[in-house]
Amino acid sequence: MKIGNIVLKNNIFLAPMAGVTNLPFRKLCLKEGCGLAFSEMVSAKALSYEDIKTNDLIVTSPEDRPCGIQLFGKEPEILADVIRRYVNETDFEIIDINAGCPAPKIVKNGEGSALMKTPELIGRLLEAATKATDKPVTLKIRAGWDQGSINAVQIGKIAQEAGASALTIHGRTRDQFYAGRADWDIIKEVKEILDIPVIGNGDVHSLQDAQRMKDLTGCDGVMIGRAAMGNPWIFNEEEAEVLPLVRLETCKDFFMELLETRPEKVALGEIRKHASWFTKGLRGSGEFRNQINKTQTVQEVLTVIKIYKDELKMEKMEK
Repeated sequence: MKIGNIVLKNNIFLAPMAGVTNLPFRKLCLKEGCGLAFSEMVSAKALSYEDIKTNDLIVTSPEDRPCGIQLFGKEPEILADVIRRYVNETDFEIIDINAGCPAPKIVKNGEGSALMKTPELIGRLLEAATKATDKPVTLKIRAGWDQGSINAVQIGKIAQEAGASALTIHGRTRDQFYAGRADWDIIKEVKEILDIPVIGNGDVHSLQDAQRMKDLTGCDGVMIGRAAMGNPWIFNEEEAEVLPLVRLETCKDFFMELLETRPEKVALGEIRKHASWFTKGLRGSGEFRNQINKTQTVQEVLTVIKIYKDELKMEKMEK
């Protein structure tokens, strides 16, 4: 599959997710076979202010390939400026514009999925972005703002005319957040009228689901979001059930790399979430989560992981 001039090894991608798709996690997913990984969403305005926390989000590495950066904002001039000044200087190969985030703190500023209510502004944002870079620019949207304003087809046409190299559609409306079922039919409708690649998203929990989405909608690619949290192995066609000890060792390695790319305080906060996702469904994971959430230092985190790992080893020996 190609997006613009970027040739991808496959068409199963990691969705951009705030607090999830940091550099260490992207590298894990790419190692397991992910065809394209996206950064956490980055505020164009914060980047224009040279915000230190935001700058941490645009760290990449040679192993972080292929990778796209997702930007959010509502001001075409600011978007174009940060692309020229910052993003063009990074190794991110694709620039994605967020018009799908349903979070209230984003929407109240007229950003994210609130842009679905102003399709013409989406067109202006894309035009500004494409003029500011030689990198492919893509767009991520939802089916619409609510059930009474499903406008993904309209926005898809606008995106294509404005120069977007691909379009990703999450099959829910903003009002749904993540409740109910994703409407894959709207993905099919958009695919049927666009020439650029269309990527489906929503209710994909396995590679089998991804294939089913492709079969039912004709979409060119599939983006996996929440199902990848704590489960980078979802991208591996050959991976059967991942052993508990492998999950914990991966969790520890992830934490150590997180410390290299984030301030210690930030890494300690992030590992609590990721550790819970890595161990979801394991025996004794509830108590492990309780203990990991109490940690205040790097050594405490490593100790809690080691204790849990030893418990699982002992349990395995007794079987």
